[in-house]
Amino acid sequence: MSTRDVSISVYFARAVLKNAVARGLEPISLLRHSRISPRLLLEDDARVSVERFADLQVNTMLAMNDEALGYASRPMPVGCWSMMCHAVMGCETLGQAMARYCRFFQLFECGVHPEFMVDDETALIRVITADDHASPDPYMVELMLFNAHRFFSWLIREHLPLQSAQLAYPPATQLREYRAMFLGNPMEFEQAHSQLVFSSALLDRRVTQTEQTLRHFLRHPTLMLLTQTYDQNSWTAQVREAVHQNLMDMPELNDVAAMLDVHPQTLRRRLSAEGTTFKEVKSQVRRDTALHFLGKQGLSIEEIAHRAGFSESSAFIRAFKGWTGVTPYTYRKGL
Repeated sequence: MSTRDVSISVYFARAVLKNAVARGLEPISLLRHSRISPRLLLEDDARVSVERFADLQVNTMLAMNDEALGYASRPMPVGCWSMMCHAVMGCETLGQAMARYCRFFQLFECGVHPEFMVDDETALIRVITADDHASPDPYMVELMLFNAHRFFSWLIREHLPLQSAQLAYPPATQLREYRAMFLGNPMEFEQAHSQLVFSSALLDRRVTQTEQTLRHFLRHPTLMLLTQTYDQNSWTAQVREAVHQNLMDMPELNDVAAMLDVHPQTLRRRLSAEGTTFKEVKSQVRRDTALHFLGKQGLSIEEIAHRAGFSESSAFIRAFKGWTGVTPYTYRKGL
């Protein structure tokens, strides 16, 4: 399944725009420029396609000239991320890259930065604030840890396995959104620190990206970080792929179990262990496919309903309103 056929909770779109007005910007203009209906931000359960969300984040950063989106004590000028990438590319191992990555962002004195810590068995990327009594906004923490985890995964061309992603505050949105953000790794909230925790044995992994692949990455790094995918063996990923490949015929649990050569009850238990169900996965694939195609020109609602696995447009419209709070017609009109 294409990772671009994925959607993002409106929670993150709101977070991107949180400081826009204080910087003299008009959020509605930024949303429309990114082809996102402003009405969606009024619906707590609404979602936007990953491509539109990436555009919104980039457009807001450019308008602010601040890659920290107004969350740091001073702006982080556009271009910092690109320069960090070039600074890190000379590293041979993941551990060297992590140390240089964190050191780079410490140079800006923005009130918050990542810090690399390691002992015999465990390594950490921890969010540090200049004022020990100050608590950075949750989205600043999430953006910093998300970027670090996805970038390090890109460097070694595999999803960096975490022992846990720890946040020093309660969840601000649904748990499944955080699990998706950190690629299904264990999440812990209200911890002493906000940090990524992983085995120090991973620090010897070789950096496999090159200056040539970096040029491709930097064409749209935000979208790359959001959509990069490597071999994933989770049962959820396998079920998503199986459902996506057969959406027109909409397979049931027994059909997918047969495709994966596993007993249906075993598949149900394995999905449950990963925090989901077959019904949830099927609904998510349909939803994300619909959002993806609604952003395309020239496709009727009837055709999109068919591509999302619905035999009738009326059923699709009801389901879509349940997913986003608006009808597909209203959603498309706002693009």
